[in-house]
Formats: sequence, C-alpha cells, structure tokens
Amino acid sequence: MTAPLELGLETFGDVTRDSAGQLLSHPQVIRDVIDEAVLADQVGVDFFGIGEHHRADFAVSSPEMVLATIAGRTTRIRLGSAVTVLSSDDPVRVFQRFSTLDAASNGRAEIILGRGSFTESFPLFGFPLDQYNTLFEERLDLFAAILESDRTGTPLSWRGTTRAPLSNQRVYPSTTNGTIKTWIGVGGSPESVVRAARYKLPLILAIIGGSPLRFAPYVDLYHRALGEFGVESLPIGVHSHGHVAESDAQAKAELWQPWREMRDRIGAERGWPPTSRADFEREAEEGSLYVGAPDTVARRIAATVQALGLARFDIKYSAGTLAHEVLMRSIGLFGGEVMPRVRAILEASHETAPAARPA
Repeated sequence: MTAPLELGLETFGDVTRDSAGQLLSHPQVIRDVIDEAVLADQVGVDFFGIGEHHRADFAVSSPEMVLATIAGRTTRIRLGSAVTVLSSDDPVRVFQRFSTLDAASNGRAEIILGRGSFTESFPLFGFPLDQYNTLFEERLDLFAAILESDRTGTPLSWRGTTRAPLSNQRVYPSTTNGTIKTWIGVGGSPESVVRAARYKLPLILAIIGGSPLRFAPYVDLYHRALGEFGVESLPIGVHSHGHVAESDAQAKAELWQPWREMRDRIGAERGWPPTSRADFEREAEEGSLYVGAPDTVARRIAATVQALGLARFDIKYSAGTLAHEVLMRSIGLFGGEVMPRVRAILEASHETAPAARPA
C-alpha cells in the first residue's frame, strides 16, 4: 500500500516589512516564523521546514533552535531543516542537534541535507570554497555512517581528509525511533542525484524555475541508480515557491513585487538578468511558481505530483518582504483548502501519491 502524499511548508525566515513599510528586525522575523509554524500545525500541514542562511535578508542561521521552540508549541507537524548546509558544518554536531530536536518533539524531526546554493557559510566558518564538493562528499559519508550506527546501536569508525577521524565511537543522543528521516536536497546535478541513491537516502528536488517536467529525467535517474545499489524504492519530494490567496489576481498582486525584488537581488549576485512581469506570469502559469487561488494551486501541485511520482511536495511560502499577516493567511488557505483539494484530485484520478515512481 502506497504512503499518503505529504504536503509541507518551508521558509528561510525572509525579512519582511511592517504595515509602515519598514523592514522588521531579525528577532521579530524569527518570532513570526514560530507563529507561522504553529498555525501550520493547527491547519493540518504535514511538515514545516526552515532553511539555514548566513546573510542579512534571511533571519534564520540556526534552524534547529527555532524548530525546538516550535516543537514546544506544536503537537503533530513534522519539523526539519530546508536545508542544513552540511559542507560547512560538522556531521557529528548536526546529528546531535537534530537527535536532540527529535527527542524534544517526540520523534517529529527530519533533516534535509544539502551543499548549499548560498556560499556565505564557507568563509564565515573558515572553509575553502575550492573544497566545496569534497567537503560535502566526506561529510555526507560520515553522516550516513552516524545514521547507520544509530540504527544498529553499534560504534562507528571513519576516516577522511577534511576532519579528524573517529575510531570505535558512538554519537549521542540516540534518536527516538532508532532513526531520523534524512533527505538529500538537490538542485539539478545528476551527480547529486546518484549520490543520494548511493547513500540510500530519499531525494528532494529543488525546482525553482521552469517547468517541473524538466526534472523527470532526474527522477528516472534516481530510480535507476537505486536499483543498481540494490534498493527497491525511496520517496521523492519537491521544493518549489508559492503563495495562496482568495483569487488568482489577488495572489499574483501580493506576490509579484516581493518576488521580483528577491529574485533580482539574488540574481544580481549570480549574474542573472533582471526579471520581468512576463517571466513571473510564465512561472505562475506553467513553471514552478505555485501562485493563485486554492483551486489553482491545488491543481498545479496535483499535476506535478502525478507527473513526477512524488511522495512529498513542499512550498516555500515566504517570499522576500511579503508581510507576516499575508503569510499567515496563505498558510491558513494552504492547510484548510489547498491540501484537501490536492488529495481529492489524486483520489479522483485513482492515484495516491506513490512513494516512488516505477523505473
């Protein structure tokens, strides 16, 4: 029997504006994120994820601290990172922080590990960018060994080139249920897809531009690679951006300006051309921007879930300076109206969202 589709919300703690148009302080944004997560729990959202960043426009640098506070104010929603930049962190400490969160939340913690599309953490923590790939590969190898040690209750030994070795050691605390669900977040590199399969970890595809169908070859590659590594199937999820309002016109009107400012700010750092309203409309109609009324957003999510065979779909609901009050309304609509519609569409088409698409 296939597992039910999980629907989640994610934020980077984007710095928002107050009613007077002034940017809020980082502490206030973090408090708002906590309130947003509490509402997500109340309206039935399955997962709430917080991304790690180390820059002025995103308030959260330590997702685990914020998630721990959320754990104390929620009862059922699963809580995780989106993503943890493993390359510039220590795998032992990452496991310890999340296994502690797992204990505090009574087994609700998850981790999404990634290399990080933002690189501010590397100079901040003293890691050379020319070791970007090596750092992630070695740290993922150690983290996978820690997961296996926790699952089996046996010591681990590990040796690499970017960290001191471990010899016959355990990492504590142990997890609530003998494991902690750990995903690999991938932005579109075939090598990263195969790496996730090699370590037998579920895959999250970050689809933030263009048609989601462009990623079908990565889904197929993941399933083929799993087969070569002797694994029948593992879940696949998607992370995309979105916003829900009472009508398509209202949702677009609310999102357009903050989305444009955020994209152009980040794009200027990466050499992208300025975005246009036509770009925005194209993404909203046929790309990876899930914006509109509940029916519109639900139909587009369901189509992507069916096309890619997803077990999870997460929307990054925050978008630059989009106000906290608007985000709260969007969260309420997502949980109260979008999620039931998505599941009804899938049920009506005689498809539940599969844990993995057949190879």
